[in-house]
Amino acid sequence: MLIFGHKWIESPKFYKIQSIEDIQNTPPNSTVLLYNLKNSIDIVKYCKKHSIPFAIEIDSIKDAIFSNLLNAKYIITSKELAKSIMPIAQNYLFDSLILTKISSEEEIEEMAKSGIDGVIFQ
Repeated sequence: MLIFGHKWIESPKFYKIQSIEDIQNTPPNSTVLLYNLKNSIDIVKYCKKHSIPFAIEIDSIKDAIFSNLLNAKYIITSKELAKSIMPIAQNYLFDSLILTKISSEEEIEEMAKSGIDGVIFQ
C-alpha cells in the first residue's frame, strides 16, 4: 500500500495544474494533479504524448476506465468509489493505481482491508 502525505513516509508531491502552461512551472520528474477528466482532456493528452506522469481526481467508474487507458499514474477518488473501482482495476489489470483521500491514520487499515492501492492524507 502506498501512503502519501504522512509525516513518517517520504513521498512524491503532486502539483496541481489547470493548464498545459502550468506544467512548465513544476519541478522535473514531478507528478501533475488534474481535476475532472472531461475538463482536463487536452492536458491529459499532452501528458500522455510527453510521458509526463499525472494523477487525476475522478467521480465515476467510467472516468476511472478512461483515465487508466489514457495512462494516468494515479486515479484519486472517494473511499466508497475506490472500493467499487478496485475489483474492476484488478480484473482488467489497470496500470493506474487507485488512491483515496483520508484524514486520519485510522482510515489506513480500512483502505488496506479493501485492497485500495494507496491513500493520500488531505
